[in-house]
Parts: sequence; structure tokens; C-alpha cells
Amino acid sequence: MDIIKQLNWRYATKSFDTQRLVSDKDIKALTEAFNLTATSYGLQPLKLMVIKDKDLQSQLVPVSYNQKQVGEASHLLVFCIESQMDTAFITSYFDRVKSIRNTEDAILDPFKTFLIEDFKNKSQSEKEAWAVKQAYLALGNIMTVCALLNIDACPMEGFSPSDYDTVLGLEALKLKSVLVMPIGYRAKDDFMADLQKVRRPIKDTVIMR
Repeated sequence: MDIIKQLNWRYATKSFDTQRLVSDKDIKALTEAFNLTATSYGLQPLKLMVIKDKDLQSQLVPVSYNQKQVGEASHLLVFCIESQMDTAFITSYFDRVKSIRNTEDAILDPFKTFLIEDFKNKSQSEKEAWAVKQAYLALGNIMTVCALLNIDACPMEGFSPSDYDTVLGLEALKLKSVLVMPIGYRAKDDFMADLQKVRRPIKDTVIMR
């Protein structure tokens, strides 16, 4: 598959075909891609909520500045960050490393101690700002995988996180919504679909040395 061709094919979809649904197979691929996304320190301070309940999607339209894609899309992906990034959270990561790789404590402990102390010295807002950066990595990764699977998507920051958190019950899950992305298939009448991409010349955006 020509990756550049697919990246030229994708665009921020403004209107979705409400009759077409993304297959379970492709949703599984997207969730696996999300889980495989690289994150700082490998800590994965993220969770992805995959919504296909149309009533729930409709409830979220008003708190998404009435952007119709949220309700029209086959699925709505909500990227969330962990609100509790404490010693237990970090320890659980190192427990996984030890279990999967059979790495000795003598090798893991210095880095584990460093991270625990580093996070203790960060404010909640600093930790959340760091986690949001990881969410953008995941969103970018999912956007690319969507393009490769011929799935349309519309990455969005335009929504009310506090209202999303309330509607989706995220506080009880110790999560906060930070990004959303409706996915599905473009409607035939989406005027944006055939517009030529507007990008700066590569010579103005890439420095080779």
C-alpha cells in the first residue's frame, strides 16, 4: 500500500455516511494500534473509549459545539488520560515489565525509583499536561491507521471535556477526556472530500542537514 497516497486521501471528514459502519475487525485493529502507541517511559497514561451507542453519541453532540460528525459517525473515539498517576500506577508498569520480560529487580529498581520521585515532584496539572501529550501521539497513530484501512476520521479538540466526563461517567473511572475522533465513512455529499490539500512546501517545513 502507498502510505503517502493514503495520507493524501484522508481529510478531516465533515459529513459521515450514517448507513455505513466500521467492521468489528477494523475496530479491533484500531484498538490494538492504540494500545501499541509509543508513550513516554512506556507508562501509557491513557484509555480509549469506543462509543457505538447512537443515543449516547446524540447526547454528546450539544457538548461538542453541535458538530454533527459526533452523532453521524459509525463510532466515536474518546481519548482519555488517567487522573491518578501515582506510585501505584508507576509500580504497576514495572510489575508488567518484570512479568513479561522476566527482568530482574536490580535492573528495574533504579529507573523505577527515579520515576516515582519525579512524579511525586510534579503537580497534578503538570502530570496531566504530560499525559495529554501522550494522547496526541495516540490520536496521530490512530489517524494514520484509519487512513491505511480506508476509514475516515475527524480529529477534534472542539468539545467540552467536563460535560463529556459527566455524560460518560469518567470521573468514577478516574479518567478525563482530552480528545475525540469520530470515525466512519465519508458521505457522498461531503464537499470537503474532493478539495485539494493545502500544505506548506516541504522545503519550508523540513530541514535536512
